Amino acid sequence: MNTPLYLQVADALRAEINDRTFPPGAGLPSEREFMDRFNASRNTVRNGLKKLAGEGLITSSQGRSYRVVERQVFTLNTSRFENLQFSNPEAGDSYDNEVLQAGREPRQEFRVQLVELPEEVAERLGVEPRSSAVLRYCLRYVDDTPWSTQATYYPKWLVDDHPRLAEPRDIEEGTTRYLASRGIDQIGTLNEAEVRMPSPVESRELDMGTGVPVLIWTRTAYASDHPVRCTISTFHGNLNRLTWEQGDLNALGQTEEPLR
Repeated sequence: MNTPLYLQVADALRAEINDRTFPPGAGLPSEREFMDRFNASRNTVRNGLKKLAGEGLITSSQGRSYRVVERQVFTLNTSRFENLQFSNPEAGDSYDNEVLQAGREPRQEFRVQLVELPEEVAERLGVEPRSSAVLRYCLRYVDDTPWSTQATYYPKWLVDDHPRLAEPRDIEEGTTRYLASRGIDQIGTLNEAEVRMPSPVESRELDMGTGVPVLIWTRTAYASDHPVRCTISTFHGNLNRLTWEQGDLNALGQTEEPLR
């Protein structure tokens, strides 16, 4: 059976993206140019482009022409993230530390508000649904590019005891270090991850085009006898890589000859 023409368009352009005829960040020719090149209708060309967009190879947003997705990936080590032994107090919070240690430049847009807890967050925190909580929300940038958002919910009983959590500004040393200084050691976290397509708000905040998913990382942090916060991080799917460590990694990075 003959391959449909829109798939031929997609296959040809995919090959040219892979061999860097169209390198990362490059704009693609117009639909008219593709129509002439492939002797195809506008709908056929659009269907081929939509397929590549669905694969996350190209993107367009708000009337702009298609361009090849540019991936300058930031790697976040989730095993060390928020572990105070790996962070520098003078460098600010955990995200700032990670970005600075990678030799890149962090920036955050920040807000604090009093909210009613969503049911799924209230369940994780062990409080009644629609209970009051403080939401600390960050839109985070790496080198002036939107990279992720972080929404952290603190139950009201914790905020009453530790009022800086409700201050309408960033906490210079980071909230984890602030709570630790007041005797609240977060000794464990429950981690959940899921991948889905972004909502319109997420697409707008992270400046995402079509066909790019988001990675949602939810972590519930526990003190010795109760949960103290729920943090939901939303990562631009093309610009982030999460790593974690498990077990004894003493052999990592050794330069011995490979085993045969």
